[in-house]
Amino acid sequence: MAIDTEPTSASTDDAPKKKPGLGFFGELPILVITALVLALVIKAFLFQAFFIPSGSMEPTLYPGDRVLVNKIPYYFRDPHRGDIIVFENPDPAAQVDRGIIGGFVHWLASGLGVSSNPEEDFIKRVIGEPGDTVEARNGQVFVNGRQVDEPYLTEKTADFGPEKVPEGELWVMGDNRGASKDSRFGLGTVPFDKVVGQAFVKIWPPTRIGLL
Repeated sequence: MAIDTEPTSASTDDAPKKKPGLGFFGELPILVITALVLALVIKAFLFQAFFIPSGSMEPTLYPGDRVLVNKIPYYFRDPHRGDIIVFENPDPAAQVDRGIIGGFVHWLASGLGVSSNPEEDFIKRVIGEPGDTVEARNGQVFVNGRQVDEPYLTEKTADFGPEKVPEGELWVMGDNRGASKDSRFGLGTVPFDKVVGQAFVKIWPPTRIGLL
């Protein structure tokens, strides 16, 4: 008697059928986690959006503006005079304890440019570098005895100084010289390790998009 040695194929009717869309929804958590991790890496090491909460940088920046901060340049060099920088509050005692979850939510929201606490993060212009002597006389700012060209100002600067900038720190001032909490008032000089990055472009509102 002959024996049939040909393999038999299973009926396609008996094979389990995948529900439409199930593959996408199964992969969705992985896609979300990957996107979140990528966003966190970009925010931590490359770029970060920043919300302008006050008028201390008027007329360069207005409350409600959003800027993009580039962290890459300061991996290779120190901030230069004239740079507009974002930095953390130099006084650690002023930081708010939000807890782990609250701190993460705040960190993510501020990194997306949704909100910002004006007492935690600041945006100012670098005026003095380490070792510089900064002062204002007759409404004009001088660094090491030479007048600084400041075409972005709309008012004179109240006299102060002279002040010597410590090594490893920066003297910063807002463009709105009459209403800015900066190195003259309250903040003091800013250590390099508090600098987040350089603001280089306005990204919101659409009518004000442009390089800084």
